[in-house]
Amino acid sequence: MSWMVDNRTARRIRPLKGNIEQFFTKFVDEGKATVRLKEPPVDICLSKANPSSLKSFLSVVRLAHRGCDVEAPLSPLTPVKPSEFEKFKTKMVITSKKDYPLSKNFPYYLEHLQTSYCGLVRVDTRMLCLKNLKKLDLSHNHIKKLPATIGDLTHLQELNLNDNHLESFSVALCQSTLQKSLRSLDLSKNKIKILPVQFCQLQELTDLKLDDNELICFPFKIGQLTNLRFLSAARNKLPFLPSEFRNLSLEYLDLFGNTFEQPKVLPVIKLQTPLTLLESSARTILYNRIPYGSHIIPFHLCKDLDTAKTCVCGRFCLSCFIQGITTMNLHSVAHTVVLVDNMGGTEAPVISYFCSLSCYVNSCDMLK
Repeated sequence: MSWMVDNRTARRIRPLKGNIEQFFTKFVDEGKATVRLKEPPVDICLSKANPSSLKSFLSVVRLAHRGCDVEAPLSPLTPVKPSEFEKFKTKMVITSKKDYPLSKNFPYYLEHLQTSYCGLVRVDTRMLCLKNLKKLDLSHNHIKKLPATIGDLTHLQELNLNDNHLESFSVALCQSTLQKSLRSLDLSKNKIKILPVQFCQLQELTDLKLDDNELICFPFKIGQLTNLRFLSAARNKLPFLPSEFRNLSLEYLDLFGNTFEQPKVLPVIKLQTPLTLLESSARTILYNRIPYGSHIIPFHLCKDLDTAKTCVCGRFCLSCFIQGITTMNLHSVAHTVVLVDNMGGTEAPVISYFCSLSCYVNSCDMLK
């Protein structure tokens, strides 16, 4: 049992009779409790205790507070079993099937859990009860799908899913509490083709690994990942980069081995004059940042608004636009760049959208 009270305060503590202001026992089943004294006015915090022993101790303290006889001896001290220490472990590393626990729970206070090479085909639900977990390593398994409840791990900062069989990363995870906690994500060596637009809501990400997947595009709002510093997406099937890629500020970038296309000379023109009512309304909603949702407008319109394209001028467009492809030197967004091919290149094609002919004309120099 851990006591949080300094020695000077301990010397000032008076007899307990009538000297306790309040007991805080909401988390007694987790081995935690607090006793608030009147004189001196301090809180005595108890933690990492055996719940049953803690309850017995608090019962005795209550009796002392009421002035009852507590001279009867408490239960004799017994040696602490190794299993008791096991409960308070904060790190566990398992790298083989034979060591994987099948009949007992993981230690409740774990902050770092690694279960690699264990042949897992799904995320063990027992892991989702580890509310203190900060680092979860499930690399080198056979996991095909992630449960949305991973998003309930409110302290999770690092998630390693390298070398599994994942085909997607769900919208639910992107919109979970991971938005505020997740800083490092390793999805390399999976079978992911597309990441949802909502992926860019994971704005605390600083390190993202997507190597050796089947990615055909980045989320077009990737520029919203303003904290991202390390990005690797080598050996995918990326034909070009989204225009918002220019907004990134990276320390390290690796896009080696992608199937980048050569920029086309002629742009794709999908303008319509006058604009349709849908296009005009959508641009107004997005430009003025008017809130919307499926409780206000049909779901398919919400999806259209979510996937609206951003013009180089900062305005938005749905289906009326000019599309052009140019090249950018990756050193403009990253300090260290891995060559994109065996020819020593550091340039990649970037797709840009223009909401009007005037925007396109004003940007012609960029597209040359």
